[in-house]
Amino acid sequence: MFGTMRRWRRQVGAFIGGFEAGEASRRLRHFQPSRAHLNTLIAAAGADITARARWLVRNNGYAANAIESWAGNVVGDGIKPSSLIADADLKARVQRLWLDWTDDSDAEGFTDFYGQQRRAAREVFIAGEVFLRFRPRRPEDGFVVPLQLQMIPSEMLPLSRNEQLPGGNIVRQGIEFDRIGRRVAYHFLRRHPGDVTDPGLSGETVRVPASEVIHVIDPVDAGQLRGISRFAPGIVKLFLLDQYDDAELDRKKVAAMHALFITTPAPAEPFDVAESDESGERTMDLQPGQIVMLEPGEEVQTSAPADVGQTYEPFQYRTLLQVSAALGVPYAYLSNDMLKANYSNSRLALLEFRRRVEAYQHAVMVWQICRRVWARWMDMAVMEGVLDLPGYEARRRDYIACSWLPPKWDWVDPLKDARAEIEQIEAGLKSRTQALAERGYDADQVDAEIAADRERERRLGLSFTGARSDPVPADPEQPASAPAAD
Repeated sequence: MFGTMRRWRRQVGAFIGGFEAGEASRRLRHFQPSRAHLNTLIAAAGADITARARWLVRNNGYAANAIESWAGNVVGDGIKPSSLIADADLKARVQRLWLDWTDDSDAEGFTDFYGQQRRAAREVFIAGEVFLRFRPRRPEDGFVVPLQLQMIPSEMLPLSRNEQLPGGNIVRQGIEFDRIGRRVAYHFLRRHPGDVTDPGLSGETVRVPASEVIHVIDPVDAGQLRGISRFAPGIVKLFLLDQYDDAELDRKKVAAMHALFITTPAPAEPFDVAESDESGERTMDLQPGQIVMLEPGEEVQTSAPADVGQTYEPFQYRTLLQVSAALGVPYAYLSNDMLKANYSNSRLALLEFRRRVEAYQHAVMVWQICRRVWARWMDMAVMEGVLDLPGYEARRRDYIACSWLPPKWDWVDPLKDARAEIEQIEAGLKSRTQALAERGYDADQVDAEIAADRERERRLGLSFTGARSDPVPADPEQPASAPAAD
């Protein structure tokens, strides 16, 4: 039936014309893409793509460099909160408590909350998704706020788990949905399917409510349930390029092992055993300036292996350009090749890359991770009595309001960019608060530090007139300096 409909559509398309991309012309006869939904494609190939992506990150220098560059630009030293609570003292108390808790965030104890952000960014790039599970702790465990986060890799949620549950809920690719399509639970494996060091029961699953899980994913299709690696469009080229480089290196190594060849007619008598190696082959050690007498009829031929030619580097460059486009990482960040970079093209590439990173920071890191963690942390801190916020239940939205400040971007031309930003602030095109937020700083904190610095300068009688246009006024109790003599 479907084959008949497809043939009918092609006949109509060929008769009407208009869209060459939809016709069954000679050039497109063998271009028959799958019409399956992305969920079906991920179920069939997602596990293999993730395994290959992880292999490349472990074994391929370009892949390892790309993932480190991505995580460093997306997270850096952390996407940090700035509470919007109007009371300055209460805001400062909340910020100090949060900073203390970030050291306790990781359930594995390897890093802090901002390190977990970096690990999450890496995992989403490699596997397309990662899971964070809230882990409440007992008050006697000694945490500032009794809450931790456990990171769970994508392999722990089986893609093959699809079933209809007795109560009417349905499980699709390990995620349980209710009758109106809301996520209600995740069915995680108790042990990683590839970890042979874990003695747990293989295949055993545990149901975790969706309220306790953060599913971090950057979806590309409507209705997508599970993530797909960002390496997917570049895996084939990266792997084949790696094989080609290895083969080329091996060929050069074998060629370099042979310096000279001596041709000789078949000897009437076997040569001296002292001139042969352990395998019985005749060898000769050469020294600089050495003169060697050859036997009658022998000739010396030098080894002249074929070079890689002038096409090797352009081929590498074009292939890596395709890989960088597939990964969404600039060529220089992928290859560490700065020879082809100049100020203009570097700035253009950085601006485009930063737009992509900023969109990712907002849509994935802040929206999916930071907001959920901050809200749960505030709820837990209030319930445990660590924070005293009057009327919290009625005013919860006001209390948890927060701005998230990503790491500042380093300037390509600091002097020109700083002058341009100063002119924008003076012309009213942007505020100091916005400028500071773009650098990853909280305006209230910076202003408080500036005020404290100036107060200390006044108290000590210091003056740094070269650092700003308004010099610190002299202390009236200090005697004026005598005018300098002519």
